[in-house]
This record gives sequence, C-alpha cells and structure tokens, in this order.
Amino acid sequence: MRGDLVKKAVCRAATAGLAILAFLALVPAGFDGWGLGLVVAAVLAAGFESRVNPKAEPVAEPVMLAAGVLIAYDRVLPPGIDWPLLVTAVALLGLIVVERPLAQLATLQTRARNLGIRSWPGLVATGLRPAILSLIAVLAAGAALSLPSWPAAVLTLLVALAGGAALAALALRRLRPSATGTPVTRALRRHQPEFVLHFSAPPGSEYQVLMWLPYLERIGRRFFVLVREAHFLPTISAATKVPVVYCPTPRSLDEVLVPTLRVAFYVNHGAQNNHFVRFRQLTHIQLQHGDSDKASSANPASLIYDKIFVAGQAAIDRYARNGVNIPPDRFVIVGRPQVESIVGARGHIRELADRVVLYTPTWIGHNADANYCSLPIGAELVRRLLARGMTVILRAHPYTAQDPASARQLARIEELLAADRERTGRPHVWGARATRGMTLPECINRSDALVSDVSAVISDYLFSGKPYAVTDMVGDGERFPANFPLAQGGYVLRADLSNIDDLLDDLLTEDPLLETRRALRTRYLGDFPTENYAEAFLSAARRFVAGVDRVPSARRPVADTSRRLAVEG
Repeated sequence: MRGDLVKKAVCRAATAGLAILAFLALVPAGFDGWGLGLVVAAVLAAGFESRVNPKAEPVAEPVMLAAGVLIAYDRVLPPGIDWPLLVTAVALLGLIVVERPLAQLATLQTRARNLGIRSWPGLVATGLRPAILSLIAVLAAGAALSLPSWPAAVLTLLVALAGGAALAALALRRLRPSATGTPVTRALRRHQPEFVLHFSAPPGSEYQVLMWLPYLERIGRRFFVLVREAHFLPTISAATKVPVVYCPTPRSLDEVLVPTLRVAFYVNHGAQNNHFVRFRQLTHIQLQHGDSDKASSANPASLIYDKIFVAGQAAIDRYARNGVNIPPDRFVIVGRPQVESIVGARGHIRELADRVVLYTPTWIGHNADANYCSLPIGAELVRRLLARGMTVILRAHPYTAQDPASARQLARIEELLAADRERTGRPHVWGARATRGMTLPECINRSDALVSDVSAVISDYLFSGKPYAVTDMVGDGERFPANFPLAQGGYVLRADLSNIDDLLDDLLTEDPLLETRRALRTRYLGDFPTENYAEAFLSAARRFVAGVDRVPSARRPVADTSRRLAVEG
C-alpha cells in the first residue's frame, strides 16, 4: 500500500514537473527544440501516470502543454492569423475541459463484458485522455517539422466531435432513462442467470474470484460475475466466458436484479457487499477465499449472510473461539474444492533424495496485530534450506509489493535463489513463474514440505498429508498452537529462528506429526472422499441455486445489521 502511494507520488511529480519545464521552455524562454522534447516526455509521463493511478485528474498539465505547443507552432507559421491552428486550439482546450466530466459520467454507467453488448460512449470516454495526450504529441511533432496546421485541425475536430457525441449520449441516458431498462438489464434478462458472484476488493485481488470461477462454472447453471470496481472488468472477463458486469453505485445494482436470480455468492467481506445483501429476495452465501486461522477468517461480518459455506468443523469452531456467535444452522460444511487436484506425498520425506520445499510468506496485513509476515526472517530461513541441499519454490502473497520493505525483503530472497541456481543448478522457482505460471495446487504437488506463515495455504497443504512448518511471527510461544490450531499438525518456527535447526530436522527428516495431520485433515477439510472431493460443494450449491434449500425471509439478517457489520475483511 505504501509502495503504491510512493509510485503515485513519483508519477504525479514527474508529470507536473515536466509539464512546467516544457511550458517555461516554450513560452518565456522560446527554446522550441528543448521545449518540444520536454512536451513529448511530459505526455509519456502523463500516460504512465494514468496507468498507475487511473483516478488521477491532471487538468493544469495538459493545458500548459497545449498552450506551449500552440504558441511554438504559431512561431513557425507565416505571420498573421492561422485559422486551422485557431480551430485546433479551441477544440483541444475544449476537449481538455470536458474530459473529466465525460469520464465521471461514464463511471456512473453500468458496463459489461462477455454479454454481447458494447457501449460506444463509454469507450470514447475511456479513450479521451490518451487521445488528448496523443493530439498534443502530434502538434509537437508538427511544430518541430514546420508542417501545415490543417491536418492537426482535422484530427482534433474529429476527436472533439466524438467526445461531444459521447457526452450528449451519456447525459441523455441520465436525464431520460429507457422504459425497458439499460442495455445491460435487457441482455441479462435474455441470459436468465440463476445466481451471481458479487465481488468488491482492492486492486490485485482478482485471485479471490479466479480460484472459485471453475467451480461456479461446474455448478452447471447460468450466472454472472458482478464487480464493483472498474479495474476488475477486463482482468476477470479475460479469464472466463461468463458475463462480467460492473456496477459503480448502489443504485445501479437494481439494473442487474433480474427475475431469474435466486442466489448471490461472495468470496470476501468487502465493504460494498452490504449494498447487495439488502436484496432479501436472494439467498446470500459467503464462500471466503481461503480457510486459515487468521482472525479475518472469523469476521463478525459473516452474520449478514444467510449461509456460510465452510471447509470443515474447524472453521465453525474458529468463530466461537473468537467470540463470534453464529447459529449452527447458518453453516454448511462443503470442503474446499480447490484442493481436489492436490496429490499425496511421494514417500516419507527422509527417503527422498531431491527434496523440494515450498515457502509461502504472507503479506503484512491491514493492521499491525494481524501481521503474520515472515519476510523479515525469510532470507536467513532460505539460506538454511539451501545449506541442506533443498530446492525451493518461493510463492509470495499477491499484496507483497504494496509494502516497500516487504518488496525489498522478497527481492533479497530471490537473489539468493538465483545465485544458488547459478552455482548448483538446482531448479528453484520464484517470481511470476511461481505465482502466475503455476497454480497453488501445482506448487504443492511439486513440493515435499512447506514453510508458511499463518495463512490459508496451510489448510490447503494439509490435504496432501505432507509435513509443514508454521512461523510464529506474533510471538505467542507456547500459546501459538492453541491460538492457531493448524500449527498442531506442523512445526512452529520462532521469530528469532532460535529453534530452526531442530525444526528443519523434524520437518525434513523425522516428521513425527504425520498421524496428527491426518486427524486435522478431517477437522479442517471435511470428511469427504478424495475421489470427487469437490462434489460436496457442487451439490450444496446446486441445492440452493435450484431453490431446494432456501432460507425463510423471516430468519434473514436485516439490512441495518448488514450496514453496521460489513467491513473490509
């Protein structure tokens, strides 16, 4: 998070600084060559900033760049009024003024992918900022080459006409809504979805949806994904053929509430979930995006949902252990379908010659008291593994890069692995190859042991029966296994690494907790057969979607409770 703020601040400074320098070089100083070069640099910086921070609203910078370029262009033209250049100036400055209102209007529109509809006004609104920057760059090139101004005028007028038409169309939609609903509403009625996956989260959280999409598709009923942030629309829609709809406001949710809908699923406790929970004609089911001993896995916000699908009895006990009182009939044990492809051990770990250790450090969390991240000791941990001849798969949490300190610590570990691979030839895996090139089950299947922080990775790894270690970064000491029961089946690594040698002996050689893990597996992942393991979830989901299992409206939480309890999980 802090890393994102720093990146945005640097981009803001670069865009503003280069625009000011370009204006000063072109207008007071008259250094056209240097000034036009700075204009191009400022345009590139502004384009990069719009990618880093789509919510940035630079207005002064494009005005300064346009004014400077137009003045420089006028100096290379014959004396007198150049009407094409004057038309270009008026149209370009008008585009700069109208760009933000047009973009804001577009953000209020419901949009969709994979639904067979396209909104040209939205496309124009989205592309107007890069179009303006491109026009400024074209004008700079024309001034540098002393070209006639009329081609630039024609190009600017075409862009201005498209922007004006888009503005008029979007404004008309707001002022005079169609009696038959929006294009998205009409398309959804034709699609006839029976359930929806509602998703709201910070950037970089797509994995929470992607882990559930294959299983939602296997339910065999029509559905769509509803996202509340625009940045998820392209990424999630590219991963599925299922319709993905973006609703920016609570009011816009009415557009997607078609008569065929029965069930709404959720994969986190995003603050905007309560906007959709208010539709009491639906059955609302929380799936979570992982099952861990973290406090966030027993969030009081779970009370707002009609049903909570959990992997095993341990999840139900976790709520009670954290003082969250939820009626037992609100829970449905369905296992964790994502582990169905995980295979067991190749043999006892002490008998393996080429042992592979999976290391999965988590991120620092939203709050200091929920910081389970082991990256501060990660480099020394990996050194000890390498010294024992282990091959390492390093799979970091997707949010790691948001904290500069964590990013530096991760980079140091990656340097160690790169150096060892160069020296020994051991096939260590890290970076994009481990996070995007391989799924978590694939990482688990290629490993023989795990070192992890308190996270959902451990419960997934439990399915394999292989040994694992858990880092105690909160300093609970002897209380750690009681506070984080998954540690009862693993080996607890102290934050000061004082027990690392004995721990690695147990983890990589003796593994005395093998039988303990077998008992924990049933408690955490349900008592379901390994064959067709995901069928427990699919069967339960199908019953609710078909209306066989339905929660009476009188027993559902009220909307006021949802607004009070729905917080970011």
